[in-house]
Amino acid sequence: MKKIKFCVDQAVYKNIPGHRYIKINGWILSSEEDTIQVFSVLNGKQIHHKRFAVERPDVQKKFKRQHVRLKSGFDIKIDLGEIVPEEYRLYVKKNGVTQKLYKLDSSDFAEIEDRKSLTLNVDGIYIDKDHIVVNGWSVSQTDRDIQFKVTDSQGEEVELSMELRKREDLYKLRLTDKKHILCGFKATFLYDRDKEYILEVTDTVDKKTLSLVPGELWKARRYEARKGFIIQAAKKFKLKNIYKVYRYIAENGVRGLKGYLIERINSNVKPYDEWFKEHQLTDKEIEAQKKKRFDYQPKISIVVPTYNTPLNFLQEMIESVQNQTYANWELCIGDGSEGNQELEEALRTYQEKDSRIKYKILPKNLGISGNTNGALELATGDYVGLLDHDDALAVNALYEVVNALQEADYDVLYTDEDMTSYDMKIHKDPKFKPDFSIDLLCSHNYITHFFVVKTEIIRRIGGFRSEFDGSQDYDLIFRCVEQAKQIKHIPKILYYWRMHENSVAGNPASKMYAYEAGKRAIEEHFKRTGVAATVEHTDLWGMYHVIYETPGDPLVSIVIPNKDHIEDLEKCISSVQERSSYKNIEFIIVENNSEQDKTFAYYEELEQRYGNVKVVYWKKEFNYSAINNFGVQYAKGDYLLFLNNDTEIINETAISEMLGCCMREDVGVVGAKLLYEDDTIQHAGVVIGIGGFAGHVFVGLDKDDYGYMVRPRINCNYSAVTAACMMTPKEDFLSVGGFTEEFAVALNDVDYCLKIREKGKWVVYNAFSLWHHYESKSRGYEDTPEKIRRFENEINKFRKKWKEILDNGDPFYNSNFSLEKEPFNL
Repeated sequence: MKKIKFCVDQAVYKNIPGHRYIKINGWILSSEEDTIQVFSVLNGKQIHHKRFAVERPDVQKKFKRQHVRLKSGFDIKIDLGEIVPEEYRLYVKKNGVTQKLYKLDSSDFAEIEDRKSLTLNVDGIYIDKDHIVVNGWSVSQTDRDIQFKVTDSQGEEVELSMELRKREDLYKLRLTDKKHILCGFKATFLYDRDKEYILEVTDTVDKKTLSLVPGELWKARRYEARKGFIIQAAKKFKLKNIYKVYRYIAENGVRGLKGYLIERINSNVKPYDEWFKEHQLTDKEIEAQKKKRFDYQPKISIVVPTYNTPLNFLQEMIESVQNQTYANWELCIGDGSEGNQELEEALRTYQEKDSRIKYKILPKNLGISGNTNGALELATGDYVGLLDHDDALAVNALYEVVNALQEADYDVLYTDEDMTSYDMKIHKDPKFKPDFSIDLLCSHNYITHFFVVKTEIIRRIGGFRSEFDGSQDYDLIFRCVEQAKQIKHIPKILYYWRMHENSVAGNPASKMYAYEAGKRAIEEHFKRTGVAATVEHTDLWGMYHVIYETPGDPLVSIVIPNKDHIEDLEKCISSVQERSSYKNIEFIIVENNSEQDKTFAYYEELEQRYGNVKVVYWKKEFNYSAINNFGVQYAKGDYLLFLNNDTEIINETAISEMLGCCMREDVGVVGAKLLYEDDTIQHAGVVIGIGGFAGHVFVGLDKDDYGYMVRPRINCNYSAVTAACMMTPKEDFLSVGGFTEEFAVALNDVDYCLKIREKGKWVVYNAFSLWHHYESKSRGYEDTPEKIRRFENEINKFRKKWKEILDNGDPFYNSNFSLEKEPFNL
């Protein structure tokens, strides 16, 4: 009899009152044709157990020749109740043959018995500039909340920022259940290299601790930084770059190259707090701003809701307004503290000393929206600015707003911001934002602070709505930008958001009601603007996934240039045909200069196999733009998807995700998230100016990495995306003359996107349309002298044509970021 191949990975005997069970997981080698039954015998009697099939791609890969089913894993749980386990046997019956897989006797139960209620797993610990970051997950068998705390070597508690995350991966592996799916965490705190730290995790019944030594982490960080830099550099290496390396070694030696690489790595790790201090106004600049007399001097009403505000917070907030270098302001405070005499006295004192300060004692606490509306009733200014009672403004905040208003009659203005420590002495976590980005706004409230709007607009829309408390600013911002004709982003850190235990900044997962209100704010925005879409939470709290409908399910024409490489083309086409849930598609294969007879035989077979595939023949020299323009002539669809032949669809909704965005009237181009074969990012948007012309961002990051401000993980706008996978309405394509044919090889996609931007339409990066891109397999890199000259010639043409955006900067890339370093670095 042939033995069944299997493995038991883990056996657990949990013995906690109310939570007594045996849990066993592992895998059984089986194919889709095999019949598998698993049963348990406890203390001599067959007993009911819960069994879940678990996906095990690792097993499938290890035994790839045996056609193992994906769900070859098992997770078995036996609830014990009051039963005392003495012996346990696990049996499997495969195709009628029974075999004992596993056994536990009383001595085994004594050895594996677990009376602890808390599980803590750490996925990674690393240093991010001036912070230590701990990623992991923790589950409690009790129904108590899990608490996190960090103390230093002197026993002093350290301010800790916590993010809780959904862990769908653990649920799929049956390592947690639906009830505990929000078990992932990211713990971040500011560190001192001379101290050691302890992370304590507790559910009040059980406790786990983790030692964190900055010196040891720095050693690991240097190694990982160098390794990561070399890996990313290797992915970008082309022949001409290798020649540069050889020349560099010849001139500077291997040690010199090593020093250069380390310098490149370390150049990007300057602590933000240090950068912040270097960019503060000098006393001379402050005095010059105070003396400045603008032609247009609007009054700005700053509205603040207060509720039992600590007096030190109140003082710092008010003084940050009084210290403004622009003087035509009023501070309007709506207080709902209900008889807080100490706070009322403080407000009265401030008002007596400065008539620009107004306050209103409300009859009761009306919530954050009601209290803010109370403050808004006092406003007499031309513009209204929003300020929270525990935050502060930079000294030049209002000056910069009014300075911007000299250039145009803006309806809405917003600035960059950062977070501060409790005492506001340390600045961290800067939010260097793009110019107005509607898709980013529909993914999360990236605008937040400092937000300024015309008073007439905020009154017209009716102020704040209490039913959106928790995300009342988000709802208000949507309604304001819907009314705005001109929106201005000021790329300066002008708002300081204080982190403390009661703020969303300090513990975002503590306010689930706020995220639900945020979801409703987006949904209401779509209702008002007539957009058919569904809004879902992502596994990152406060980030949303908008799924746009595709009314009428129009035909999508997929245009793929091809020269030989039929294995790549087959993988590309078959992956879309088999995996895509969107079926109204056609393929236009543009054959250009293939040299192998088998390629043409394959074309015939392909057209016979699929009724939606058409091969057309381009007989001139290679010109990417001209080839695709030629292919479009044969396209019957209203929407065009330009696709490289070395791509492969990953998720079944990849095309419908792109199409939903593309069918919006305000959108002209949609790009996708493209991954290398190792599931690191190849494309997640293009920024104009990087490298002197244009470059991809987030290259080499893991597909699940958050990146800067979570942009690789959510939909947002860029100036351009790659045409390796790019969708556009055919009407727009024809209206701008298609791809510009003078860009035969390089920058044709970026040029096309910029032409669409000139029409006033958005370019959208859709993070939920996932594809593998094996990159330039068909044509190779620009690695010969002739190709390099052609490439450089097209770059020069691009620089000449798009000089304005290169000079002024990409609107979707903050001007504080360097164009010379890796993207999103100061």
